[in-house]
Amino acid sequence: MRILIVTGEASGDLHGAHLAKAIMALDPKAQLVGIGGASMRAAGVSLVPDVPQLDIMGVIGLSAIRVMIQRVRAIRRVLKAEAWDLVVLIDNPGLNFHFARVAKAAGRRVLYYIAPQVWAWRPGRMKWIQRRVDHVVVILPFEPELYRRAGVRCTFVGHPLLDSVAPHYDRGKLRAEFGLSESARVVGLLPGSRKSEVEMLLPVLLSAAAQLVAAEPGTQFILAQASSIDDNLIQALLQHSPVPVRVAHDQASEVMALSDVLFIASGTATLQAAVVGTPMVLLYKTTPVTYRLARWLINVKWIGLVNLVAGRSIVPELIQDEATAERLCQEVLRLLRDPSAYNEMKEGLRQVRQSLGEPGASHRAALVALSECRL
Repeated sequence: MRILIVTGEASGDLHGAHLAKAIMALDPKAQLVGIGGASMRAAGVSLVPDVPQLDIMGVIGLSAIRVMIQRVRAIRRVLKAEAWDLVVLIDNPGLNFHFARVAKAAGRRVLYYIAPQVWAWRPGRMKWIQRRVDHVVVILPFEPELYRRAGVRCTFVGHPLLDSVAPHYDRGKLRAEFGLSESARVVGLLPGSRKSEVEMLLPVLLSAAAQLVAAEPGTQFILAQASSIDDNLIQALLQHSPVPVRVAHDQASEVMALSDVLFIASGTATLQAAVVGTPMVLLYKTTPVTYRLARWLINVKWIGLVNLVAGRSIVPELIQDEATAERLCQEVLRLLRDPSAYNEMKEGLRQVRQSLGEPGASHRAALVALSECRL
């Protein structure tokens, strides 16, 4: 059987690689071809020649747009001209919605893995998916009911985070590794994985850290730097930091595990922190225009995935004008000084972790994919 896997940004490439390994473990004869990057290539996927990984984030300028259009046209030709038993689209709705339409029109079976969160920003797209996608594979526990109500075949496979986060971390060993005191209060800083997020949020976090040290002398800080963030940007922002901050490169789970509490940007990292079990204060800030547009488009009670999965407010969300150093400091002090509030959040995070299912999401997604091929 021939399966085409189409991914966009780096996270999709990684999920595609895990899925490919799981498919080949179940059916070594399966022929896997992909639009992706280094992770999928390393997993044994034959990448389509001359069509690099598609990532529309940050695409600017006429030349960049022209290149993107050429790549899209090339993928359209691959979808239409070659015979595929299944086309697997991973995340990246900006382009994959288009490819789903093209693939379906060409008579291909279409599976969408890590489905777009249309329930949050465009509920009407559920019907669109029903017409163009044969099976949706989701990773959040409340999504199946939403898709089934819209008449979309859907399977919940659990969250892939459970395969990448260790079941236990040695806090003392981690603190020693990063030169942090075993007895000190440690606050982890996670300002996001995109340049614009870090530029907007890290200065606020550093200001909050200074206020926290004034209120709780001896508090120590460590920053989790995403692999997508340039060292020069972090060093420039930390150059005038009012407090010492250690930096851990691409070790978010470890920073979460060694910390008592986290300042964390809204995103998948909040679920990662829930899996690790570390209490947190969530923040997000963007430009005023972007914020107003998002509020108009997004139709959910909370923006934090950890609260959405819980179905209630477990973690405080400080958004836009509320995302100030003063409010961050206030919320963290409440957690550090009130054991009942701290333990209540830890219990809520434990329940979120439990609701995400068991490890093995990629294996279960592979079973669904192979089943679709045989229909």
